[in-house]
Amino acid sequence: MTVQSVTDVQSVWQLPDWLVVVPAAASGVVAATARLRLWPLVAVAVAVWLLFAMWPAVFVASYYAATLPVGRVERLRYVVGTTAVVTIPLFVTAAISGQPYVSAGLVTALLIGLPFLVGLWVRMRRQLVAGLRERAMHLERERESRYEQARAEERARIAREMHDVVAHKVSLVVLQAGALAVSAPDESTAEKATVIRSAGREALADLRHVLGVLRSPSGTDQEREPQQTLDDLDELLDRSRAAGVGVGRTDSGDIRPLPAAVDHTAYRIVQEALTNVGKHAGGVPTRVARQYSRDHVEVTVHNERPVRPVSSPPGSGLGLVGLRERARLLGGTLDAGRDADDGFTVHARLPVPEPESTS
Repeated sequence: MTVQSVTDVQSVWQLPDWLVVVPAAASGVVAATARLRLWPLVAVAVAVWLLFAMWPAVFVASYYAATLPVGRVERLRYVVGTTAVVTIPLFVTAAISGQPYVSAGLVTALLIGLPFLVGLWVRMRRQLVAGLRERAMHLERERESRYEQARAEERARIAREMHDVVAHKVSLVVLQAGALAVSAPDESTAEKATVIRSAGREALADLRHVLGVLRSPSGTDQEREPQQTLDDLDELLDRSRAAGVGVGRTDSGDIRPLPAAVDHTAYRIVQEALTNVGKHAGGVPTRVARQYSRDHVEVTVHNERPVRPVSSPPGSGLGLVGLRERARLLGGTLDAGRDADDGFTVHARLPVPEPESTS
């Protein structure tokens, strides 16, 4: 069967008579006994199937032997063993039939050598692509690491500057206000100095919180100190009144606890609005309204028209811009502008989860 699989039709006629007679006699015996027993026919069928399936199997196996991640010794063993199994029958056939040995070597090269070389090329290409991919990933990780390091260094630099400059100056304001409150010539001056001292202390607390966030490795708000919420609104309004702003307050709806981010943002909006009233409108009547609904909370700060021009202290002008961005990140809105009566209104609407129903 091996001779017939590697020799063309013409060469079969050149084989010795016994190589033709023996297979023919065996086939006759199988045909004669096939009616009595089934296993000889099965044996012949399996042999014929192996005859035609062996050469494609060798071809595919040679390709995968080169592509699999095995050592050189295992790969060399496969090449030597397979070459011996395939070449020896071919050379025997060539010797018996008188065919040139070159044809046997060519068949071996086509069955084993060609797919093996193709497999080696595919394996080397895969290794090259994997190496380039790993290198690109390493460069990307290194770039991200450098970016995070530069970001952390810049945050630390900003924190140092804020601590050395801003915190120092605010601390001096607090100390001087405290001294003024003690040695004030009249009660009105002492009260104003006390308000300045209290506001300075609050500013220092907020500044410490900001510095803590800047110095944290991840740069996230880590709840270092309790943040002001709408529960602290009365204290805020008292400080505003002490500063000369006549402010009142109304509440409506089902007052309930809010998410921390929403509660703190609402407080900051009211705080910024009242600060702007004191800076740009003076002690005009002002109204703070807080309204709770099922899926949102609204805060409104409205001040009347200033009775006389007020000289505004210098500022960045970015307070409401930053708060508008905060509201947007929470899925809410913030509107600020003049009214028809030349007053000014700041209105914010922030979404909150609906309260759970209790049964």
